[in-house]
Amino acid sequence: MSQISVESKPAAAKPKKSSLITRFARQWDIQLMVLPALILVFIFSYIPMYGVLMAFQDYNIFGGMSESPWVGLKHFEMFFESPEFYTVMRNTIVISLLKFLIGFPAPIILALMLNEIRSMAFKRVVQTVSYLPHFLSWVIVAGFVMSMLSTDNGSVNIFLQKLSFIEEPISFLSVPEYFWTILVTTGIWKEIGFGSIVYLAAIAGVDPHMYEAADMDGASKFRQIFTITLPYIMPVVIIFIILSIGNLLTAGFEDILLLGVNPVLREVSDVIDTYVYRIGIQNTRFSYATAVGLFKAVISVGLLTIANYIARRSGNSLW
Repeated sequence: MSQISVESKPAAAKPKKSSLITRFARQWDIQLMVLPALILVFIFSYIPMYGVLMAFQDYNIFGGMSESPWVGLKHFEMFFESPEFYTVMRNTIVISLLKFLIGFPAPIILALMLNEIRSMAFKRVVQTVSYLPHFLSWVIVAGFVMSMLSTDNGSVNIFLQKLSFIEEPISFLSVPEYFWTILVTTGIWKEIGFGSIVYLAAIAGVDPHMYEAADMDGASKFRQIFTITLPYIMPVVIIFIILSIGNLLTAGFEDILLLGVNPVLREVSDVIDTYVYRIGIQNTRFSYATAVGLFKAVISVGLLTIANYIARRSGNSLW
């Protein structure tokens, strides 16, 4: 019986993973385009982090950081024990949640509505009108809102008086109960159009044949939105939810500072950002303000990390 020899074929060699330096050398021209942005980030974002050390010092503007005494967590303890701590944290959390729960879905709803418009001319008009407020500064928007809500020929008071809802003009920006509603409504009006751009771009990527198949199966427009459109754009929505949760303690600064200029509103308008501005810039308590700002930053990073970890289970995350 003849012996049959079987030649074993060598296993296919796995392609070697190129090193970081090799990949950079292949794309050196493209990588250099990122260099100016990296330099700007380093100069304006990383170098100023050195100033965070002021939170652990009694900073002396004349002696500088090198001659300022170290006090450890003194300023953090002062903030936690401050009588304004509860008010500032309550306003920050409530305003942020209102902006998130009401303001976050608004651009999605607008994008879904614009997607259903078949008249391109009308669609472009609506898009243009809704985008324009984003390009107005908060100074202009605040002046516009103050003019509308003014007791002296303000359009809102005139309209309500004509409908017999009120007898005398109301100074809306002097009544704390109205401030959160005015702030959130103004913010939505200003950013809803611009925020819908990303969602409209995501909706444009949906395969039209899926809608045709749904029509043939007798699915209504609402059914198509919930079974086709929303699931398709959900990865984009999740990414923005993660970013919004990370900014949960960023209730706003310019809008609150300009609309809540009346001292009567401080009880409902004072948030972390405006508190840091008032204490740090106006009262020159730099170390204390730095500690408050650092506290906000640490909490925000923690919320962002937790939200990203939860979203990672669904397959959509920032990292």
